[in-house]
Formats: sequence, C-alpha cells, structure tokens
Amino acid sequence: MFVDRVQIELQAGRGGDGCMSFRREKYVPRGGPDGGDGGNGGSLILEAKLGVNSLAAFANRHFYRAPKGQPGQGSMRHGRNGKDETLYVPPGTTVIDAQHGFVIKDLTQPGERFVIAHGGKGGHGNARFKSSTNQAPRHRTLGEEPESRAVILELRSIADVGLVGKPNAGKSTLLSRISSARPEIADYPFTTKHPNLGIVDVDMERSFVLADIPGLIEGASEGVGLGHEFLKHVERAGLLVHLVEPAPIDGTEPLQNYQAIREEICEYDASLGERDELLVVTKAELDGADDVARELSEQTGRQVHLISAMTGEGLDTLTDAIMQRVQQRRQALIDAGEDVVMLRPEDAKPTKGEKVAKRRRRVPPHLAGPTAELSNDLQAKDYQDVNESDSDGSDPKESS
Repeated sequence: MFVDRVQIELQAGRGGDGCMSFRREKYVPRGGPDGGDGGNGGSLILEAKLGVNSLAAFANRHFYRAPKGQPGQGSMRHGRNGKDETLYVPPGTTVIDAQHGFVIKDLTQPGERFVIAHGGKGGHGNARFKSSTNQAPRHRTLGEEPESRAVILELRSIADVGLVGKPNAGKSTLLSRISSARPEIADYPFTTKHPNLGIVDVDMERSFVLADIPGLIEGASEGVGLGHEFLKHVERAGLLVHLVEPAPIDGTEPLQNYQAIREEICEYDASLGERDELLVVTKAELDGADDVARELSEQTGRQVHLISAMTGEGLDTLTDAIMQRVQQRRQALIDAGEDVVMLRPEDAKPTKGEKVAKRRRRVPPHLAGPTAELSNDLQAKDYQDVNESDSDGSDPKESS
C-alpha cells in the first residue's frame, strides 16, 4: 500500500518524579536525605532513511508515545531515563504542524534527523536540596510534562527525473527497461496507481533517480483522474521527461495530448511548466511513430527522442541525454551553494581541493595475497630463499 500523506499525534515521555527519602540504617544516627532524581523522559525522533519508500507504516497507527522516565528511589538511586524512539520516514518527507499549518522540517537528505518531541526532564530528589542551613529537606520536584504535538507527514519523492504523460503512454515500461524497478504493466489505462521510483545506473559512477507518475488526463489539475494526487511527487524533479504515444488507444491526436498535459501541469504549478523538459515519442515499432516525432519537433522547435521499450531502440541515447541534463543541474546547484540530494555517495562530485578516494579494484583471491608474487620462475619453495637473498645481497641461483 502506498501512502504519501498521514496525520499522527506524537507525545514524548514524561520525566520521572524525584524521591523524598532519608537514610535509615542501624548504627547510623541522623542519616541525611538520600532521595534520588527521576529519569528523563524519552524523545521522539524523525529520521529520513533509505529503503523506506512510503508512509504506510503510519497508516494504521496514529498515536506514538515515547517511554517515560522512572522515578528516583532512596539510597541515592536515580531513575532510569526513557529510551528515545526513532520513527523512520522516506527521504523527501515534509513535516507540517497540523494545528497551524507551518512546515516544521523538510527531510530531504538520507540520514537527516531531528527531535520532533522532547521528553520531560526528571524531577530532583530531596538530596539535591541539602545544605548547611537545611540539613533535612522535606521537598522534591516532580518530573516535567513532555512535548506533545500533532503533525502531518507529506511525502514528495526525491527524484532527479519525473516521467509524465497520458495513461498507457509507456512510462512504466520505460522505467522497467532502464532501471531495476518492476512496476505493474498492463495494456489498459491507469495501470499505475501510485508513483514508482527506480535508480538508473548509466555506468559505475553515474546514476539518477527516475519517478514514474500515474497518467494524467484533461482536468487533472482540478481533481480529475489519478495523476493530480501525485503531481507533488515531481515538484522536486529538475527534469521532466514527457512521453507521447504515437497511436493512443482512445483515438485522440498525439500532439493535442501533449498540449493538454502541458496545460494541466502549468495549471497545477506554474513553476513546473518552466522546468527543463525532454520530449520522447514511445513505441517506435508502431507505424507512424516517425511522423509523430517529426511533427512534434516542428511544433515545439526542440529535439524529440524516438524510443521503443520493446526492441530497445533509442534507450541508450535517451539515458545518456537524461544523465547529461541531470549532471548539469547538479553542478548548477553546487555552484549556487545549494544542497544536492544524493541517494548514493558515489554520485556526489568532490568539491574543489577535495581528494577523491580511488575505488579499489577487486582481484581474484590468488592474486590478492602473498601468492600474487609467485610465477613460473618463482615458486612457493623458492619464496624463502628470495627473502634470504634480499637480506644478505646474494643471489640464490649463484649459491646453488
């Protein structure tokens, strides 16, 4: 189940109460105060973690409470602190205050975390208040109340590239061909009912994240169809790949479909209409695909890629073109001093002056250890003789 928006209530742990106690032992007259402090309550932490792709874990549970601190005891025994609890969310999750509607935190980087609800401080035992003028204090403090808040978690997927287009345009098929993602594919519209993410490995050092968005239709910006619910998942994508089907099953015109989807995207968010865009005509194996690509290029004045996910035609060229655009955008963000979201550490380019650790090449076991020096002329039985000759400077062959 894919969930991209939930409302939950969070409550940290209450602090433990301080203890009021006096030492009572045989042969120890006038034992002073020995009440221990209460433990601190546990806090609730939100962390963006790779591998978490949905907010489905929060769909059936809407209240989370951290453990409370234990109260103090006599003999100066302090209460145990409540354990902090970490709630994992997908990278790209926005945390919104449910009461006032402001954004608390935007968790975009994997591993980024923050405390959403702080636990209460533990109370002080009466031993804390002992002094020269008050040698038998009879008061303590109670543990503090914890923070409690209701928040909305909204997922906006982290993707470099977003696939948009009409239903059945071939978005899921393209995603399955160039990445390891396996979305549902069928020969009817609206097969994709939620966004799918896939990492496309261009080579050993270059990759990008591709998001497949459910098909859009006219009126999507006003709530028609399925795609309008998931358009927010392409808001972070710096590049849009618009797929155009040459022979739609509903009998519509491909060029009119392209213009209709462009209008819906601009209606939803004007900034999306200004994003960098690649035009792609799919299903090149069909008759008339070349004509549609040529007409679309003439109408828009831009290059149009012609691909076939069935035969593999044009996939490598399209992947290289996407990777080039993604790298240009990443470099522009780095030059502007902005953070670039990298789902893999090797995708990040080093800054100026930073040394790059070379990737160690894996070699077979027989070439990795001491046997790597052995050859036809140097056998294992001769290895000790060679070491001895190196130490005294003599040649083992001459000595033999």
